[in-house]
Amino acid sequence: KSWKQKNLSQLLPNKVQKTFMKELKKQLRKQIAQEKKSQSTIQLTKHSIALLDQLEQHPHFIVAKTVLLYHSLPDEVQTHAFVEKWYQAKKILLPVVVGDRLELRHYTGKGCLQEGAFHIEEPSGEAFTDYKTIELSIIPGVSFDKAGNRLGRGKGYYDKLLPFLQSYNIGICYQFQARETIPAEPFDQAMDEVWTEAGRWH
Repeated sequence: KSWKQKNLSQLLPNKVQKTFMKELKKQLRKQIAQEKKSQSTIQLTKHSIALLDQLEQHPHFIVAKTVLLYHSLPDEVQTHAFVEKWYQAKKILLPVVVGDRLELRHYTGKGCLQEGAFHIEEPSGEAFTDYKTIELSIIPGVSFDKAGNRLGRGKGYYDKLLPFLQSYNIGICYQFQARETIPAEPFDQAMDEVWTEAGRWH
């Protein structure tokens, strides 16, 4: 069904096509949000631990000295303990919402955190802009598909950040969020790999 929807959208005029794709993405976000409500906090914690246990054994993570992570919201794969575990062994960068874009900052411990946009705890300090030194980026998403396409929250934060990165990019989400295909547009940048608690999805 999703492939038919995607192919149909390509035959529509640009303005209609954009509206069509926007609606498809909106429906998928709503569907996944409903599925997430059926998951207990304990289940999501177990899934997060299982996923991140696999990621820390990944060859790209093992060799990376500078890693872009994220400080998770309650409905995302939970990264707080993972960030805390690794920040002394590797340079861990976390994104901070500044206006309509993401700014990267170096995480140096809980003392550097302050509440930012969306009530996310974000590191204070100067912006990190040496993008070429980031070897691995671990990117959250509402959904990912078998081709590595990512569905975000619709704000476009990562769409603006990803073109600056030269890193190996791994998307992560829970298995119930993963799909065979999701609506994708030309500007969407696919991940190099996608992982869930069940293993590699792409």
